[in-house]
Amino acid sequence: MSVEIALRAARVRYGPLEALHGVDLPVPAARVTVLLGRNGSGRTTVLRALAGTVPLSAGRVLWRGADVTRLPAHLRARRGLCFVPDRRALYATLTVAENLGLSAPGGDVTAALDAYPELEPLLGRRAGTLSGGEQRMLALSRALRTPARVVLVDEPALGMSPAVAARTYRLLQGLCARDGAAVVVAGQRPPAGLPDGTLAHELRRGALAFSGELAEFTSGPAAGGAPPSGRA
Repeated sequence: MSVEIALRAARVRYGPLEALHGVDLPVPAARVTVLLGRNGSGRTTVLRALAGTVPLSAGRVLWRGADVTRLPAHLRARRGLCFVPDRRALYATLTVAENLGLSAPGGDVTAALDAYPELEPLLGRRAGTLSGGEQRMLALSRALRTPARVVLVDEPALGMSPAVAARTYRLLQGLCARDGAAVVVAGQRPPAGLPDGTLAHELRRGALAFSGELAEFTSGPAAGGAPPSGRA
């Protein structure tokens, strides 16, 4: 397994509270990695630590073996890291078309609409007026158009219907197959439809409680305690 990016003994503090307690997390290239955990478990902090939007209080971030712990988020983005947070992933005052145009070469939004045709009748609307599921489609469509070596997505299917959520995971898997990207998706509930061998990690109170294949997690006792995500 070729590791694209990894946390090594990573600790993150928010004031007096430690959110991550020495987490080791390898992210392989050309595969989807699923990060699971309840709200407050630390899964979002793991994504932010990888993206560089929160500093480590201890430990390291390695990207293809190179230490990038002190590399700022914008420079990680220039190197090919794309981070889609669960909130504030859009320019709310711009229209859907304008948001799409920011990541589309020459302003061509055809590929984005191929992924999410539901956005076509909304092109003239301001992004901030969209429903939660529509905003996630818009945020993901921008990410899908950005060439990246590492793609981090927090709550990719939040607010989506089951059919659109399934399509979203297929699109993210396509980034691995087509571009060799390392994709990390974080959420409360194990996603369906990902291929055999998909890796999963469960966080509890800032520490890893499970690491293995997603199928092993969903068939084991941990699956029974998984909370439901929001409306699909």
